[in-house]
Amino acid sequence: MTMRGGFWKPVLVAASVAIFIAVLGGTLTDTGVWYQGLRKPSWQPPDWLFGPAWTLIFALATASAVHAWRNAGSRAQREWVIGLFALNGFLNVLWSTLFFALKRPDWALIEVAFLWLSILLPIIVFWRSARPASLYLVPYLLWVSFAAFLNLTVVRLNGPFA
Repeated sequence: MTMRGGFWKPVLVAASVAIFIAVLGGTLTDTGVWYQGLRKPSWQPPDWLFGPAWTLIFALATASAVHAWRNAGSRAQREWVIGLFALNGFLNVLWSTLFFALKRPDWALIEVAFLWLSILLPIIVFWRSARPASLYLVPYLLWVSFAAFLNLTVVRLNGPFA
C-alpha cells in the first residue's frame, strides 16, 4: 500500500470518526450535581477510570474498523463495515444522551441492549474474514456488558425516573 492514501486513509478516517464520537459522547456526559446525587453501587469504578477505559476502547474499535476495511473483498463489504461502525457510533452517543443529557437511565437501560448488539454483530460478521477485527471489539463488548449491569443497578437504586 502506498503513502498516497491507500495505507493511511482508512486509519485517518477511522481515527477521526472515533475521536468525533468520543468527543460528542464526552460533551453529553455531565457528571455534575444530578449524576453525583444518584445512588450508585459500591463496586462502581471511580469516575477517573472511565476516560482511560473509553480511550482504549475507541482505539481498539479504530483498529478493528481499519482491519475490517482492509480485509473487505468488495465495495459492498466495505459499506457493511462503515454501516456497522456508524450504527454503533450512533447508539453509543444515544446512550450518553439518554442517560446524562435527558437524565433517563431507565431509557438508557433499554437502549444499551441495542448498543450491546451493535458490538456483537460486527464481532460475528468479521470473524471469518477479519478475525483480529472481531477480537479488537471484545473488550468493548465486555465493558458495555459491565456498563449495562451498572446501568441496571443505578435504575434499581434510583428509579422511577420522570
